[in-house]
Amino acid sequence: MRFVTSRPIADYAMLSDCHSAALVSREGSIDWLCMPRFDSPSLCGRILDDHAGHWLLRPMDIVHVTRRYRERTLVLETSFVTKRGLGRLVDVMAFGEGERDHQIGLSSPHLLLRELTCLEGSLDVEFELAPRPDYGAQVPDVQLGPEGAEFASGATRLVLSSDLPLAAQAGSLRGVLSMRAGETRCFALGSVTGLESSLTHLSPVQISHMIEDTTQGWLTWSGHHQNYEGPWSDLVHRSGCVMQGLTYRRTGAMVAAPTTSLPEEIGGVRNWDYRYSWLRDSSMTLRALWVAACPDEAGEYFRWIAETAERDAALGLDLQIVYGVGGERELEERVLEGLRGWRDSGPVRIGNGAGGQLQIDVYGEILDARSGDMGGSRSPEALRTLETHVLGRPGSGHRHGG
Repeated sequence: MRFVTSRPIADYAMLSDCHSAALVSREGSIDWLCMPRFDSPSLCGRILDDHAGHWLLRPMDIVHVTRRYRERTLVLETSFVTKRGLGRLVDVMAFGEGERDHQIGLSSPHLLLRELTCLEGSLDVEFELAPRPDYGAQVPDVQLGPEGAEFASGATRLVLSSDLPLAAQAGSLRGVLSMRAGETRCFALGSVTGLESSLTHLSPVQISHMIEDTTQGWLTWSGHHQNYEGPWSDLVHRSGCVMQGLTYRRTGAMVAAPTTSLPEEIGGVRNWDYRYSWLRDSSMTLRALWVAACPDEAGEYFRWIAETAERDAALGLDLQIVYGVGGERELEERVLEGLRGWRDSGPVRIGNGAGGQLQIDVYGEILDARSGDMGGSRSPEALRTLETHVLGRPGSGHRHGG
């Protein structure tokens, strides 16, 4: 069998601005991108189907590839050794200007930044940007300009900042970039929806500044939050960055994963959308936050849980095991018929039917999350409401989508 989308999941690195996420392959292709939220329809979705959108920035004649995150950040550096040169690609999703410590991600501008530098010799680089909004269902119109391009598709508009000569065809941009040692080229892709304020094109200087500013934001957060000392400290610190990257900064909710429909087994049908926050996992999540991040993040997450529970109790509603990152209850599950799935593992689903199930264990999980005062003292009234709400509940339901 020839798989349509066959790249190993381990080949991907995650980027995040604490609102949404992107996945970057070892060859420099953005194969998953959702903006402005984790659960927004994808703009690039090639992990699920070759025709669902991507953004490739790849030197030709690659001999060797190495990657690393800048220490205690989610700023990705990919080094390419080619037959004629050495290049470095920096990928990052931008924070708001000057955001530091607890403020990182509060006003993320929904920008994906890329900076490619030729370090030695020369590079010929393939550029291909083929966004396909709404999970690959739409092919946008493209308008080229001196500072880049704009993509328009329904209510979605994308703005690419680039001074690279590009050719537009069938909703895509393509070109070949020749570089010599010491040269750097910068790119930015931003998204606006509906009547939101317009995006402007960014200069290379502005893009480089935003990359460094976001790096500093991550470093100040890590410097004040990641105080774990013990075995496997590097892995714990990396896990702390990942958990922060999976957190929706506006509410404190954490998604289980930044993607949908990656299968439990190749060719299987248990392919769920995990871009939501599972209260059923809350006690484990809070303990991990306390170890790998800091009490403030744990407190914000628990506050969101308690306030969500308090709201539902006031309305006479059962507590769900899963919610949207904004506290949404309605997570209607549906199948995207036009996508084949990773390694032909369909169906591809969005939404999650588990939101409509009654699973009583979620009450115990949340009460357990209070143990050790993990954020519980921050919302005592909401916790008391939750404790009252748990009494007298009937038998549990069955598990689904998690």
